[in-house]
Amino acid sequence: LELSSLILWIKPNESLCERNKLSDVIALVEEIQKREPLITVSFKEHVIHLVRRLQEKLGEKKDHKFYLFKVLRTHILPLTNVAFNKSGSRFITGSYDRTCKVWDTASGEELRTLEGHRNVVYAIAFNNPYGDKIATGSFDKTCKLWSTETGKCYHTFRGHSAEIVCLSFNLQSTLLATGSMDTTAKLWDIEKGEEIFTLSGHSAEIIALSFNTTGDRIITGSFDHRVAVWDVDTGRMLHTLMGHRGEISSAQFNWDCSLIVTGSMDKTCMLWNAITGTHIATLIGHSDEILDVCFDYAGQRIATASADGSARVYNAETRKCIAKLEGHGGEISKVCFNPKGNCILTASSDKTARLWDAATGHCLQILEGHTDEIFSCAFNYRGDIIITGSKDNTCRIWH
Repeated sequence: LELSSLILWIKPNESLCERNKLSDVIALVEEIQKREPLITVSFKEHVIHLVRRLQEKLGEKKDHKFYLFKVLRTHILPLTNVAFNKSGSRFITGSYDRTCKVWDTASGEELRTLEGHRNVVYAIAFNNPYGDKIATGSFDKTCKLWSTETGKCYHTFRGHSAEIVCLSFNLQSTLLATGSMDTTAKLWDIEKGEEIFTLSGHSAEIIALSFNTTGDRIITGSFDHRVAVWDVDTGRMLHTLMGHRGEISSAQFNWDCSLIVTGSMDKTCMLWNAITGTHIATLIGHSDEILDVCFDYAGQRIATASADGSARVYNAETRKCIAKLEGHGGEISKVCFNPKGNCILTASSDKTARLWDAATGHCLQILEGHTDEIFSCAFNYRGDIIITGSKDNTCRIWH
């Protein structure tokens, strides 16, 4: 059981939590037990602990101001991506210099350089929530699996015939998926270092892929305007999500695996039933390409980032736009919610990142200092550290 799972239960039962004011934690947990048969007696202590942690989280002040902690001149050549491990104690950077570097967040020190690729290291990820492994996908058509602690390369995955541009671990950390400009995705066994399936069916480059949380489905988004839903156990295509009229830029499952959100160069975002593959709604309002989409952790809200310089927040249930985030002076390439879901972070070509109130769309803070466009931004798991990556070849850590 994770805190995010508990939030999933508490969100629809907020009136109950409000009545209890989360003060009598034991009484609240007993109430949850009555309504939720999965929470047996053996889980009770753990749930009490989680509720207390949630109580602390909800009690944290909203007006946290972030200050620049460190500027890291990370690579000689341009950065491609940045990513945190789950706790935020480590982060990694990929670069055109053909390496991936591992950093200590608290000190800003470089811990090690992962060398071995023969071309740009473009896609990078930790196997969160564990964080003991790192995957790097390269323009050299290979993907490598590394030890976070030692920097040892466990496996080099070969088989793609063009650049690897996206990758993802399943949450169980048994599989790695890679997406390539060769129009295919591949599933790899992490332990054995072997290919399990090639997912063939797209007619153009795959530039987005994502596992659901249970690990039995994966989605791939392509320049062929389509998103495919695949069965992880068989490698079979289950659904093709058709409706977009432009290249797919982003695709994601919500936490409980019931919904899929897709963003496209056709200026729209679409919501789909993840089980049946049916189209639920088209979220409109942007006047230019949508470059990124995401769910909050509870799966109740969707944020979109667009080349029109704005971001939007939609209610996943009503499909209505509930906030417009306006103020950037250039396209927004990245958007994400903080773990609590009350704050949104955006990265823009105007050289700034901005923090927004997710409910009102009010700009809370502008993170300034980069001298070129910011293409990547992320919160750590606690939501109290931010990392931004820019074309100025620096990463900035904000506390």
